[in-house]
Amino acid sequence: MSTISRRTFNKKLTQGMAATTLLAGMPLACGMGAGQQEKKLGIALVGLGSYSAGQLAPGLVNTEHCYLAGIVTGTPAKEKQWMSQYNIPKANVYNYENFDEIAKNDAIDIVYVVLPNSMHAEFCIRSAKAGKHVICEKPMAVSVLECDAIIEACNTAGVKLSVGYRMQSDPYTNEIKRLVRKKTFGDVHYVSSDAAYVSRGNPDQWRLNKSLSGGGALLNMGVYSIQSNIYGTGMNPISVAAQEFSTMPEYFKDTDETITAQMQFPNGVVGNLFTSHNANANRLFVSFRKGWAELNPCHNYGPLAGRTSEGKEIKFPHKSQQMLQMDDFAKHIKTGSTNVAPGEMGKRDMIICEAIYQSIREGGKTVPLDLGTMGIVKS
Repeated sequence: MSTISRRTFNKKLTQGMAATTLLAGMPLACGMGAGQQEKKLGIALVGLGSYSAGQLAPGLVNTEHCYLAGIVTGTPAKEKQWMSQYNIPKANVYNYENFDEIAKNDAIDIVYVVLPNSMHAEFCIRSAKAGKHVICEKPMAVSVLECDAIIEACNTAGVKLSVGYRMQSDPYTNEIKRLVRKKTFGDVHYVSSDAAYVSRGNPDQWRLNKSLSGGGALLNMGVYSIQSNIYGTGMNPISVAAQEFSTMPEYFKDTDETITAQMQFPNGVVGNLFTSHNANANRLFVSFRKGWAELNPCHNYGPLAGRTSEGKEIKFPHKSQQMLQMDDFAKHIKTGSTNVAPGEMGKRDMIICEAIYQSIREGGKTVPLDLGTMGIVKS
């Protein structure tokens, strides 16, 4: 598989790329060393944008089971800055041209791909081929086909795979799961989840370029609404119908601005979804037969807040979601604990996203979903 020069990388950031052209040629890779269970695992961040700089790297300062060991960037100025700030040795710094040499670096155990969505498949596959465990930032890819290719690459290489669903490690999310599982207020019969923010500051941002993002609000914030509707019911949906709206079609000309959807769950449970790049919304509401529970705010970096129909506050000490997420995955690698966000979960959500887009193309038609055969946890 050919390497990518900085010039080629920058070109792809402006024009997009077809990651599916790199979905072949995935040979076996080596497993982990014998001393792996005793040491902190080294993570390399691929892509040093705002999320890596503002959330992931600071989160790795306080992790117990992993640490920031390396970086991959196409910007030389960032190399010096990050090396100094996080004490990263030059030997653990890579660019997009020499990335595949990371296979020789025993200090790096996990590669976290934090690139535009259309580049996830390529770099996840290259990371697996290098024998590194993989965290893929959400959404997992821009198609179910690419999700399958990532999963196959990791399985072939014998490495672990996780999707960057930070909420799965958050105690507020897990408290809602507990209320649902224990039927504290009886069975769930309705759930509603809204995840949206106003994104009008930079019309040239990659998220508004479909060739790079694969979609708009749905693939950005909408996956959180899908996730919380599912863990808020404890079930996978059996069908979905959706509608798209745009109040600024000239600005959001290439990607979806606002989407609403109705998800049908077994036993008649209904889940409503709202996501947008032109509105502010951040709430999960779960209605049970004998009460309700709410998280508001629900989907941001925290601190979150919640309450129940009994008047009780849902409250936990605030911790970095990214810190908890990366530690959870490192523990999974080291001890075999539960992988709270496996690749199959990312694939499931992409199946739902594709069904939502299909429903919109077909005028809001209900699209059936067959997720029961995928062996995916219903959370």
